[in-house]
Amino acid sequence: MQHPGNLFVVAAPSGAGKSSLVKALRELDAHVSPSVSHTTRAPRGQEKHGREYFFASEQEFDAMVANHAFIEWANVHGKRYGTSKRALADRLAGGADVLLEIDYQGALQVKKAFPEAVLIFILPPSWEELRARLENRGEDSPEVIELRLKNASEEMAQVEKFDFVIINELFETALFDLKAIIHAQRLKYAAQRSTRADTFESLNIT
Repeated sequence: MQHPGNLFVVAAPSGAGKSSLVKALRELDAHVSPSVSHTTRAPRGQEKHGREYFFASEQEFDAMVANHAFIEWANVHGKRYGTSKRALADRLAGGADVLLEIDYQGALQVKKAFPEAVLIFILPPSWEELRARLENRGEDSPEVIELRLKNASEEMAQVEKFDFVIINELFETALFDLKAIIHAQRLKYAAQRSTRADTFESLNIT
């Protein structure tokens, strides 16, 4: 099913810079809106319910799973994350360009339900740099960092299933690459035909 809006799905191992890139993109492009996921993990820092995530208890999350409310959900580092099926479809139908920032498992599930979704994977430039970024964040214990690095190996093995790959070595370059992917989607025939219908009509293109 085709929707007026574009659906972008960004995945990456922890520490690759996914959240920073998405945040910078949103500051530059007001037409890209985030999809707010549900999660069972606790808020971090200044995160607020309904802004970064919908924070749910294990029982609340179980109920949503039982009611098939998620288009995808996954267990990541011992916590669950899910994307509301109805909310996503409604926003795309309304013409919004929606960006999902989720793990690779969720990305592949979204692709099955929304074949037109554009999957983007963010890679670190090296293992050494990935470890350094995780350590410099100062958010996780050494044990959690080792778990994240172990999981990163499995996550990055799925990169061939994505449409685009960005290597986040220099932040400004990676951000330019991400913007280029978003812009290119908007220039496809179907998108231009929908958003610039008046131009097509004035040129007698039917």
